[in-house]
Amino acid sequence: MTPMKNANSDNRPAVTERLLSRRRLLTASATAAAMTAAVVRGDDVQKSRGPVAPRSDRRILLSCKLSMIPKDRDGMPLSAVNRLQLAAEAGFDGVDFDQAGEYSPLEVRLAVEASGVFVHNAINHAHWNQRLTSADPTERATGVANIEHCIRVAHAAGGGGVLIVLGKQDDGATETIENRCAEEIKKVLPLAAALGQPILIENVWNGMMYDHDAPPEQGPERFVAFVDRFQSPWVGMYYDIGNHWKYCQPSLWIHGFGHRCVKLDIKGFSRKTNSFCDICSADDDVPWGDVRRSLGEIGFTGWATAEVKGGDLDRLTFVRHQMEQALFA
Repeated sequence: MTPMKNANSDNRPAVTERLLSRRRLLTASATAAAMTAAVVRGDDVQKSRGPVAPRSDRRILLSCKLSMIPKDRDGMPLSAVNRLQLAAEAGFDGVDFDQAGEYSPLEVRLAVEASGVFVHNAINHAHWNQRLTSADPTERATGVANIEHCIRVAHAAGGGGVLIVLGKQDDGATETIENRCAEEIKKVLPLAAALGQPILIENVWNGMMYDHDAPPEQGPERFVAFVDRFQSPWVGMYYDIGNHWKYCQPSLWIHGFGHRCVKLDIKGFSRKTNSFCDICSADDDVPWGDVRRSLGEIGFTGWATAEVKGGDLDRLTFVRHQMEQALFA
């Protein structure tokens, strides 16, 4: 006679797997909760307002970099929610999340919802070390992964854009490094398009697309040609006006970029002292009147972000006033 089987014997592996899966889920949930607690406090989560939208009643919106907002005040740590709210208190319309590498997409989404402050862009400053122009394929792969993370952060925040620095001229011959970084950018475009996040190239002092030692009246043609080689609406410029005032007339570059100019970085620069300075300060000789006129002529609408020394509420409010003087006077 065949022994009777235990009714549950055939199901033991499935039951065991379900129990293990449940444990994994609980462990993952606990880990996520612990990570989130460092960014969003429990009472902040209770105050979550859901999707956040910026104002839409003016052509240019004002922002500051997250890195301009302190991580502590009077010896007490500030959460991401606190820091975003400080920007809003200072009168900014939103924030450029330029410390994206320190946060997960979920953490950023929760911080935005709890604070009610719009995040329009994401940046990972590791692009200076893990460069798309590097001759090392491992380094380039890390740079691509960093950009993909920023794309997901910007999407989770509800924003629209990822600022990147292409690399450095020192990484090789001009044609070689431009082709090299272009191939890496192409790898992120499917994700960028799927999540609605344009890849925006910032003009910086890296020797690319301009002559670092040439006279100041240089044109934007090399940047324009590089953007246009992609023939994609998902590649554009995050034009830093102060960075290249040393090398160009902003009005010429604004007209040259035209629709490619998606966002702006704002800082002061003195040609006389060859140094950065506060916006519209006594040392700042950026021709802001020409900037305002040219932005109007190309019909620019979008975000302008301060990239200057940050600080407490008074300092951030002062920077916002400086931006208004530069862009709206």
